[in-house]
Amino acid sequence: MVRVTKGPARKRAHKRTLKQAKGYWGARSRLYRQAKQAVARAQATAFRGRRQRKRQFRRLWITRISAACGQRDIRYSQFIAGLRRASVAVDRKQLSEMAISSPAAFDELVAVAREHVLQASA
Repeated sequence: MVRVTKGPARKRAHKRTLKQAKGYWGARSRLYRQAKQAVARAQATAFRGRRQRKRQFRRLWITRISAACGQRDIRYSQFIAGLRRASVAVDRKQLSEMAISSPAAFDELVAVAREHVLQASA
């Protein structure tokens, strides 16, 4: 049988890793072993960051909605509970944008939420 080496495949793999490490500082962009470690860490951080970004945006939307509710004398929790009881299906991102760009529409939603909160407590 013919002896087969990994030559071309290994060279391709190394080139791919070094290309991903382009722009890294020092040996991390030039030497395969350091580049491999740096790329693995970067990919892990990027994966984690994509999930954190979703959490951070949700926190921002909730903060904005809460501030808008505070201006209208209703607590955030009451507002969300009222909308849920009224079967208003608007997500927090849309509510946040509405609170900023169209306060009149947000006022209407607050009125709907208030009405349903009062019905539940009565």
